[in-house]
Amino acid sequence: TRRSSDLKGLGFDRSYDQGETWMDTDIIINDIPGGWDFDIEGISRCNGLPVTVCDLSDGPYRGNIYINWTDQRNGENDTDVWVVKSEDEGNTWSDPIRVNDDLPGRQQFFTWMTVDQKTGYLYFVFYDRRNYDDQNTDVYMAVSRDGGESFENFKISESPFDPNKNVFFGDYTNISAYDNIVRPIWTRLDNHKLSLWTALIDLENTTDSEDTEFKNDLLYVDSSPNPVKNKLAISFKLRQSTQISIILFDSLGNKINNIIDKKDFSLGKHIIEIDIQKNNLKPGIYFYTIKYAKYIKTKKFVVPQE
Repeated sequence: TRRSSDLKGLGFDRSYDQGETWMDTDIIINDIPGGWDFDIEGISRCNGLPVTVCDLSDGPYRGNIYINWTDQRNGENDTDVWVVKSEDEGNTWSDPIRVNDDLPGRQQFFTWMTVDQKTGYLYFVFYDRRNYDDQNTDVYMAVSRDGGESFENFKISESPFDPNKNVFFGDYTNISAYDNIVRPIWTRLDNHKLSLWTALIDLENTTDSEDTEFKNDLLYVDSSPNPVKNKLAISFKLRQSTQISIILFDSLGNKINNIIDKKDFSLGKHIIEIDIQKNNLKPGIYFYTIKYAKYIKTKKFVVPQE
């Protein structure tokens, strides 16, 4: 990829003879609006260069090829983490799938991806500012257990840091995984001092403290049927009266509609419906977020082909 105006987008090439020969014509997967080189507040320079992995496990998604990157297709203040996948050796590719599950308008950047060659699970690590209105930065991970169809996001840094663009920050994060042993690595910048960090990831306990607080008041959120053809029923149960918003998004993180906007709900169980036809939802992947106070929970659903 290139930053220039003749940018063709994300391309793929392959060799079946250990790099001796390659395809005559590269496969262009999709565009990268704005290119791979962009600005992030507080970072000396930032790239969204792609990472490619192939599932060689004995799991159900063996042979899948995945490409992960970041770009600003949703705006300069809304950098997102993306992945595409191919199930036929790179001949055809999925549409871009958004990995970060926050509301639009926050920055996620410097992504890296790996596949656990024992389980076939996908793991991502990236910097994330979903919790702040300034340059304070957390480190998040995401895991996909279904071949890149859905993602669980969770915070792995203990506290945020506030970087300074006058100090070179570096260009990369990284992550390794094998047989459910997962080790991310990242840089932190505090008071003009750089440090290198990792985390011991417990996949059985990846819930954020924010998510725990969310569940204390909102006991559960569920939706059915999924896939859905007519109406999606969102059910949630409250321990106390609170104000709820439910927002509908497409697979790229673009807002479609406010299903509920800051409506007061009493304690107990509630069911809200999303009408597929009234919202003009074509076959594809969608998300809804349920929000109260500063807490957000995101769920995915699928509208199937007829």
